[in-house]
Amino acid sequence: MKWWLPLAAVLPLVFAGPDIPEIDEGFEKVTCGSTIKLANKASLYRLHSHGVTYGSGSGQQSVTGFPEGDDANSYWLIKAAHDHQCLRGQPVPCGAVIRLQHSNTKGYLHSHLHQSPLSGQQEVSCFDGNDGGDDWLVQCVDTSQEFWLREQPVHFVHVDSKVYLSSQQQHKYGQPISGQLEVAGAKNSGKHTQWMAQEGIYFAAE
Repeated sequence: MKWWLPLAAVLPLVFAGPDIPEIDEGFEKVTCGSTIKLANKASLYRLHSHGVTYGSGSGQQSVTGFPEGDDANSYWLIKAAHDHQCLRGQPVPCGAVIRLQHSNTKGYLHSHLHQSPLSGQQEVSCFDGNDGGDDWLVQCVDTSQEFWLREQPVHFVHVDSKVYLSSQQQHKYGQPISGQLEVAGAKNSGKHTQWMAQEGIYFAAE
């Protein structure tokens, strides 16, 4: 297979209809090295992190669902699995193992055997330990897809513990992060474990 180092494009969403965003040709696939926002399909809250730590469990940096689309703390950099590499602009296949690095704080989306604070599921944190607990398998909901595509739902399965990245609107925080949703690891997949790649800086093929 031929690889290349393509140029990056900043691609805000342009809506062709009430719910269907228009994506420029050549930028349909989610690629390694891109910096993106991930929206939960059920709630449309963005995967988010910040300098607020959990008051229980691991005490690590918290991960939440954020209601607005314009916050810089909702950007995540797509990287290869721990101890692996991927080329910038390489499309991410369905079934690939990746890491998501929080752009502002540089921690990695992480999970481990701690209880999440609101729902009692598995805690999801942002952590800079740089180990296998940062690895997530990209499971495309449409099994006919070969690659992870923008605006198409995927599950993220934690490789070590097999839980699904999940967020539900009934699990909502109070102060100091009022209105944000708990993000946790769920034992089973469903509508709350589907995520879509949306706004971001995408690397694409020529």
